[in-house]
Amino acid sequence: MSEPFGARLRRAMDDRGPLCVGIDPHASLLTAWGLNDDVAGLERFSLTVVEALAGGTAVLKPQSAFFERFGSRGIAVLERTVAEAREAGALVLMDAKRGDIGSTMAAYASAFLEKDSPLFSDAVTVSPYLGFGSLRPALDAAAASGAGVFVLALTSNPEGAEVQRAQAAGGGSVAQAMLDHIAAENAGAEPLGSVGAVVGATLGDARADLAVNGPLLAPGVGAQGATPADLPGVFGEALPDVLPSVSRDVLRHGPDVAALRNAARSYAEAVRSVVGR
Repeated sequence: MSEPFGARLRRAMDDRGPLCVGIDPHASLLTAWGLNDDVAGLERFSLTVVEALAGGTAVLKPQSAFFERFGSRGIAVLERTVAEAREAGALVLMDAKRGDIGSTMAAYASAFLEKDSPLFSDAVTVSPYLGFGSLRPALDAAAASGAGVFVLALTSNPEGAEVQRAQAAGGGSVAQAMLDHIAAENAGAEPLGSVGAVVGATLGDARADLAVNGPLLAPGVGAQGATPADLPGVFGEALPDVLPSVSRDVLRHGPDVAALRNAARSYAEAVRSVVGR
């Protein structure tokens, strides 16, 4: 069995800085880079980000949907992006947000979390809103391959509160129930569990117990309005385990490789100064 994702992530965050950069090939970003909104533009964009960042950024997070929209040729680009990013030393978090039950969830787990898959990633985002137990195939596949899972808990979009802040069957919020499940999965793990939670950096105050002994992926930094200085107010004592995620605020510096690299490095340094690791 491979070294657990949580241990690999802790080391990457300590060595490279606690930062995740999204690979989000929006049509508007392709245009801003002077690229066509087609498979060739997608490939040039994605591999340029990998060239610029995979050697020094802790985590790269390709958003699967932006590749899927080009069909099989887009998926081929995604496969190459994942492989080259991992080969260059970055951890790859596949932002797929999959969630289903039974054999369907097992198929999603096979696609992203089994080592013989061409889309195998170090971790994947999943949605628990068919019940946390529906994630069991993904949790088991991740544990078997040394990969990780990031569970949507308190997301950065305002609509999320409609479900996530609702009262759970046993009392408390649905989001807190999910966080409690995550903590149970990570019990006893050192230095960090491999099951993470997605908690938006834009929340102001998470109003939740974030002590899950696992990584806390924090989207919303940059274009969505949050800054590294906002992180202590959201995460409190859990701050050392936060992995902020930024996309457009770094990607807008492309296609210049040096500019992309400098933007990511500046963010990582700003986060490190706040987190203190």
